[in-house]
Amino acid sequence: METIRRGALNVSLRFILGLSLLFLVAGCQQGGVRPDSTSTDPMSTDTVNNTGQFGVNSRTGAGDVYVKLAIAYMREGHLDVALQKANQGLEIEPNNAEGHNVIALLYDRLGEKGLAEDHFKRSLKVDPKNSYVLNAYATFLCQQTRYEEADNTFQKALKNPLYKTPEVALTNAGICSERNKNLTQAEAYFRKALNYNPKFSAALMQMARISFEVGENLSSRAYLQRYLEIAKPNAASLWLGIQNERILGNQDAVSSYTLMLKNRFPDSAEVLLLRDSEK
Repeated sequence: METIRRGALNVSLRFILGLSLLFLVAGCQQGGVRPDSTSTDPMSTDTVNNTGQFGVNSRTGAGDVYVKLAIAYMREGHLDVALQKANQGLEIEPNNAEGHNVIALLYDRLGEKGLAEDHFKRSLKVDPKNSYVLNAYATFLCQQTRYEEADNTFQKALKNPLYKTPEVALTNAGICSERNKNLTQAEAYFRKALNYNPKFSAALMQMARISFEVGENLSSRAYLQRYLEIAKPNAASLWLGIQNERILGNQDAVSSYTLMLKNRFPDSAEVLLLRDSEK
């Protein structure tokens, strides 16, 4: 049993850190967060009104066409072209908040943290109540381990009654709280995210993982089942299922998760953990 627990903690840490990074990588879709979709791919186009999450669809400013192009190139991984297009947009319209937001996300991915923060602040100076930008900036602050600032900024994002996807900021805030070793606050954020959207896969996976780690195995099973009903299984979710069902004594479920993990993700770190646990 100790082998299972140690494996769980190792995977959980990697999973948390991976998600925290991916949330910002997916910023071209929802202002710096994991997409609100059933896909487990953070760069998936299966989202609700991708470009509209930046607010550019509702605007007709002169620079918006370049901002839209920048978002498209960013999603395809062409960061140099995306940066060029976003800068073109700002040359035409210097006070385009979404343009500054996109550039901030790009500079963050390029490792230019100072420039990224500068553009986040310039975006918020133009549009201080933009929840998508606030969420992106809070995620950025969390990655810099500026946890108190990050939490305050998430709260600002959530105060906007027009924010259409508060479950996203709440889930990011939960991950940030956990990185700050505040598990109670993290769980509260995840639960609140699910109150807003019971089918938000990122929050369901976080609750499944947390429930497992505190020994609430039946709850973990329930959350994971809900997650798998709306999202494609990934290596982390299948490995979590294997460990949890071992403890619950459901060998059929263990065999099913094991088969999926080995067949779908044969080269994953989770398969190595599985093999170690079977020795």
